[in-house]
Amino acid sequence: MQTTAQPPAELQRIALLVEAELLQLGEFLALLDREEAVLIKGDTDALLAIANEKNERYRQLQRLTDERSRLLGRAALTSADAAMRTLFGNLPRVLVRWDELVSAARQARDRNALNGKLILERMAGNQAALSILLSAANHPQLYDADGLSKPTGGGRMLGSA
Repeated sequence: MQTTAQPPAELQRIALLVEAELLQLGEFLALLDREEAVLIKGDTDALLAIANEKNERYRQLQRLTDERSRLLGRAALTSADAAMRTLFGNLPRVLVRWDELVSAARQARDRNALNGKLILERMAGNQAALSILLSAANHPQLYDADGLSKPTGGGRMLGSA
């Protein structure tokens, strides 16, 4: 893999982007924790606000990742991990932060998948309840507006002439 020498300012910019991504991912993980708690609690009203915040955090993370990828592309490095190890091989603190970033990204992926499963379970429960309600709507009412039982039959009694 051939690389062009990176100017020190660009190396510093990449290292700062790693720090910024790590901070953003930490906040994203905290948001995923909140989302999980809300899902477990069943507080569906809070989910919309969390979903909006989650989308905004994702966009911020994506901008940082795109900028880092652009800078790495200038060095003709295609794999982010290999590029970081090539560029910062002599700066172990940057590599430690990079490893933390990779680990946090995996955690975020796994937590997001777990929350997705919780959402699907919640939706399945809601769908079952809705099916029961819709099924009940097809049966005649057993009570009138005053709460008194209504006869379900109408017409003649069996055996009468």
